[in-house]
Amino acid sequence: MALSTQRASAFHPSADQSAPPQWNYDVFLSFRGVDTRNNFVSHLFHELQHRGIKTFKDDPKLERGTTISSELFKAIQESRLAIVVLSPNYASSSWCLDELTKILQCMKSNGTLLPVFYNVDPSDVRKQSGSFADAFAEHEKRFREDIDKVKRWRDALTEVANLAGIDSKNQCERKLIEKIVEWVWRKVHRTFKLLDTTELVGIKFTREQMNLLVAPTDDVRFVGIWGMGGIGKTTIAALVHDSICMQFEVSCFLGNVREVSQRGNLVDLQRKLLSPILKEQITDVRDEQSGTYFIKSCLCNKKVLLILDDVNESSQLEKFAKEKDWFGKGSIIIITTRDERLVKKHDMEISYKVEVLGDDEALELFSLNAFKKFEPEEGFLELSKCFVNYAGGLPLALKILGCSMYKRDRDEWKNELDKLRKIPETEIFDLLKISFDRLDEMNKNIFLDVAFFHKGKGKNEVIGILDSCDRYGGINALVEKSLLTIDISYNVNIVGMHDLIQEMAFEIIRQESPEEPGGRSRLCHRNDIIHVMINNTATNKIQGIALSMTELEKADWNCEAFSKMINLKFLEVDNVIISPMSIPKILPNSLRIMKWNRYSSKFLPSNFQPTKLVSLEMQDSKLVGLWDDKIDLPNLKYMDLSGSQNLETTPNFTGIPKLEVLNLERCENLVEIHPSIAFLKWLTDLILNRCKSVKGLPREVEMDSLVHFEVEDCSKLKKIPEFSRQMEKLSILNLRGTPIEKLPSSIGRLVGLTLLDVSNCENLWGLSSEICNLKSLQELTVNGCSYSDKRPENSWGYLKIGMPNKSKRNKSRFWWGLQRKAFVLGSLYGLWSLKYLNVSDCGLCEGDIPVDIDCLSSLEILDLSRNNFVSLPASIGCLTKLWSFSVRGCQRLQQLPHFRFGLVDNEGFSSIYMHTDDCTSLKTLPNLSIKGGRGFVSLSCVNCSGLVENDGYDDSIILGMLWTALDWGLLQVRPSPIPTTSAFQIVTPGSRIPEWFNNQTVGDSLIVELPPCTTSIWIAFCAVFEEGAPVDHPNPPHDLSTYFRIECRPGEGRPVHSFGINKGHLVSPHLWVSCVYHFVVDKECSQMKISFHKFSEDGINRIYWSGIKKCGFRLVHKQDGKKLNQIMMMNHSINISTKATSPHNSHNSVDASGSSHQKSLCRKSYALSKWFLTKLVKIFSLFLTTAVFIKSFNNSEQWGCIGLLIWRVTTLISYLGLAPSYFSLLLKSLIKTVILKRAAKFLQPLLKTPPPQTSAHEYLKG
Repeated sequence: MALSTQRASAFHPSADQSAPPQWNYDVFLSFRGVDTRNNFVSHLFHELQHRGIKTFKDDPKLERGTTISSELFKAIQESRLAIVVLSPNYASSSWCLDELTKILQCMKSNGTLLPVFYNVDPSDVRKQSGSFADAFAEHEKRFREDIDKVKRWRDALTEVANLAGIDSKNQCERKLIEKIVEWVWRKVHRTFKLLDTTELVGIKFTREQMNLLVAPTDDVRFVGIWGMGGIGKTTIAALVHDSICMQFEVSCFLGNVREVSQRGNLVDLQRKLLSPILKEQITDVRDEQSGTYFIKSCLCNKKVLLILDDVNESSQLEKFAKEKDWFGKGSIIIITTRDERLVKKHDMEISYKVEVLGDDEALELFSLNAFKKFEPEEGFLELSKCFVNYAGGLPLALKILGCSMYKRDRDEWKNELDKLRKIPETEIFDLLKISFDRLDEMNKNIFLDVAFFHKGKGKNEVIGILDSCDRYGGINALVEKSLLTIDISYNVNIVGMHDLIQEMAFEIIRQESPEEPGGRSRLCHRNDIIHVMINNTATNKIQGIALSMTELEKADWNCEAFSKMINLKFLEVDNVIISPMSIPKILPNSLRIMKWNRYSSKFLPSNFQPTKLVSLEMQDSKLVGLWDDKIDLPNLKYMDLSGSQNLETTPNFTGIPKLEVLNLERCENLVEIHPSIAFLKWLTDLILNRCKSVKGLPREVEMDSLVHFEVEDCSKLKKIPEFSRQMEKLSILNLRGTPIEKLPSSIGRLVGLTLLDVSNCENLWGLSSEICNLKSLQELTVNGCSYSDKRPENSWGYLKIGMPNKSKRNKSRFWWGLQRKAFVLGSLYGLWSLKYLNVSDCGLCEGDIPVDIDCLSSLEILDLSRNNFVSLPASIGCLTKLWSFSVRGCQRLQQLPHFRFGLVDNEGFSSIYMHTDDCTSLKTLPNLSIKGGRGFVSLSCVNCSGLVENDGYDDSIILGMLWTALDWGLLQVRPSPIPTTSAFQIVTPGSRIPEWFNNQTVGDSLIVELPPCTTSIWIAFCAVFEEGAPVDHPNPPHDLSTYFRIECRPGEGRPVHSFGINKGHLVSPHLWVSCVYHFVVDKECSQMKISFHKFSEDGINRIYWSGIKKCGFRLVHKQDGKKLNQIMMMNHSINISTKATSPHNSHNSVDASGSSHQKSLCRKSYALSKWFLTKLVKIFSLFLTTAVFIKSFNNSEQWGCIGLLIWRVTTLISYLGLAPSYFSLLLKSLIKTVILKRAAKFLQPLLKTPPPQTSAHEYLKG
């Protein structure tokens, strides 16, 4: 028996009101952070995520106030279930109590609530006694003016305590978590249904049959379900999935395999299958080959339920399930197909042929669609039986017929039945066509256009194309009639239809002219089109042609056929190359959509004047030009000529006023772009990437609607147009790889710009000061703007900083790096929204980084790699939101500033990723301690040989990092924001494992003894490694990745952590150290093997490498944090944050005796005061000296000298290492307030003697 389903909501609007809400989360976790965040809740959250249950746990980025945030309230509303972990301190948080109140309010109507009594008595919660009483006593004092709020909290706690929950008393944590996860799993998967079983017919018999087919066993079984289209194969497979999916570790339903395969997108289905397992690493599935590798390697030990729907070729099956050993014991692989031969070919042990519905089930299904209930209404029984007889038990036909009769009276039923009686019962086409015949003329044309040309395209794209062809509306009406479907793929609405419905549309058009394709209105089959074009049999009835070949094909057409197609509106030809003798000399002027990729002619026909043309797409064509003269295309909105490498000129845009998108990418011989392009008011996208012959653009542009402007790798374009007015819509400006020497002076008018890319602009010597007006800018990429010998002498003028004359400019070689011809970054003050800044490979030297870089208050990612500075301004450490910082390859860099670690939440947790690879001169590292000891630090110091010149220095780094991770205490741990639970990791040169690791061995693995009844442990591990060579592969594949990974794997489980590094990069042995929170182990296990693996991949195969020389391990206990603290205090003379002589460290030494302690404090205070005053006197002397010469300059030059003064002073501050925040703020205030605004006036009475007649540079140099 077959079955089908129908949701009522598909037929009448009122059903949508009762439809279940669209959940964004399966579970909302409510808990008190200080009690459970870093232990119980962390483990629970990990297990829920591991089972594929989408769980919301408050994000550190959500800023908490005194009341619940709107983000959390929204998350509660969008969650299917809620788990409230009631712990001793839960009631002390007004935030938690507000959260609980909202949860109870939402879960009464939307879902289910599970209270977990964690180390509390449910009675204390119910009666607010014990610790809850103390908390409410404080609340009643604090909220005495809003006592009703306190009452609502009491009521909420009483209500939640009366619910059935889980008590942690006398339960180990592991069992408790398993019980909660199992409860959630069943609740969630009870609603994870592909079908609404309340509306299924034929369900009992089919379910009994399928239960026999999928009875539990340890064998891996392949099950085939086959039958004709529309018979119900997909419905049965979905029913099986819903019935048994909870018995499997991994369950996945992959629909429309045949159709996805035809589009070449099988890798998308592979990612869907693997995404719950690989999570963030799903991007490693790059193609079908790598997807196949991951399927067989990741699922071989898992019990899998995999359903492949609508498979029509063996090659499709082989991409997902070629062999049984790809899956773990008890796995079931189900395929649905129309082809019985496919089932037999793969020797599937179990096959099931789907038959048509019996009379009773057919009547139920028809009634469900015609009356929205399982039996016909009074007076319609006999008429309903007649319709069922004509449908012949085909579920899809019954569904369409019933839908067409919905809410129609008896007379209309009789008329439709009379039409049915004229159609043979066996003709499925005629049954399906009944629904088509009921459409009006407009919707008929829309339906046929979609069936022939637009199936599988985005809904918005289809609507735009249809509108351009005067086909308005209709998509939603056709969906309601079950003739079209709307599927969601990657958040895009895709227009689709059942294959039988599409075949019905093909048959409708075929019957327009059964013998001669040229007499039909639409053509999309290759043989029909070839017949018409070779034999010149076209007629004026043809309205649309679509021919898209999967492989390049040459054709010898008689293009005179186009002269007869006077009503052709839609033309799509792809991967067809017309012979030179067959080039069309005429094209229909009636065209609205023209897509002809690889067009063979140099020009379009001169008589081609398509005034109604809306879209012109001719990618990779042989076009030299479009039209010789101006042409009027008043409706053209989209023009794509990308890849037309012979194109030399563009048309005159005066006659194309509505153009919105112009794509000329890769038109490498394009020399001239018509200047009329500057006045296209509606243009949103201008793409000129890799137009390597374009030398110029209009001087000014007035494109008010422009959003994207890209000229990447236009290697002859030396100047960018000026912007004549404010452009609020321009969001992306891509100038990468152009030879521009400066940015437009009007760039400050791009107030809506979010991305500016000037990378690899080797002639660009600086950023205009106007860039500071880009308040919306979020990404600034300047990498590769380095030294250029062709830089003009007067490049200094671009920065508009005053010096008296050109000769003095030449003497001022220190002035912002201009005369040494290095890129000038300039001030970035005002870029409040900037999140990403990349100035790598710019040849920056000492002092080139602006000292006001700390004004970038939103900056998260900063890349300064491969530059020439020795130190960095201390203000970089004030970028509090910074989480990624890179100075790779800065070989002269000797020290880094102190960092205030970024992305700090209200509980003080922060994280940063620092990359200092190949900084060979780096002598010290910044202070890596985090306030409170809470945070994740990843530090990569590959080939930083200067760090280990001092004996024992590597130990101080490692111990300092360990102390950072452990100082706050093992009970307050929370996971890091990356997909591991590491507290920190560091990679640094070194060949010796610190003695603190009490388990050490030579080689790549060791055995660790575990304490009895251990369930959760902290582990710290390290490994010494070097370059190595492939193991058992003397001749590794040539396409082997140039990148290898090193991972730590406890036992036979998954790796707990790994990192990557380029092959051939190491110049000496290196040490990798990491610390992992709460690694879960089997309590029955007394030993654990820790192994390290080093490998690279070629997409499918994993090649293991030698090179792991030593490894170490330590089980971390609570007291280890105190021990490390003591070690750090004793070894304080080796401090990784500052120099040993720096006064910053003096306050840390502690003397045992009281008197010596006082003497020590006195000595330190004196030394600090003397040091501070000495530096301050030097700085103030510099102020006075420079101020003398300010008076000798005219007004315009004063500001130039003051700018020089500020730069010199801040450089001196950085050089002297004055990094503490209090002193940084003092100097900032002094420079900005006193020097810039009042210095000249304040110092005037002191300047009684005239200054010497010499330049500022010469005097300061002296």
